[in-house]
Amino acid sequence: MSAPEISSAGLDPRRRRILFRAHHRGMREMDILFGKFADTNIAGMSNQELDDFERLLENATDRDVFMWLTEEAPVWPEFDTGVFRRLKQHHTHTSRLDL
Repeated sequence: MSAPEISSAGLDPRRRRILFRAHHRGMREMDILFGKFADTNIAGMSNQELDDFERLLENATDRDVFMWLTEEAPVWPEFDTGVFRRLKQHHTHTSRLDL
């Protein structure tokens, strides 16, 4: 599991819960991918973006998300949101993933 790089002290309870969940998905690589994205973006997300991010965190499997990020499979329409597209842009895969 990855540790948050930002402090959750200044975040409201919902954002703290989402930040924790982003860093504790299960598969280490996904903890890092979701966690680093959340560290960078969670504070500025709108309520709709938080809804979309929570839905992705709670309902999409690590395997599915990984396949979507690597374009091995098409993103399911219910998860093809602005938040997912930002998550994908956040990780360009131009260098190795530091574990």
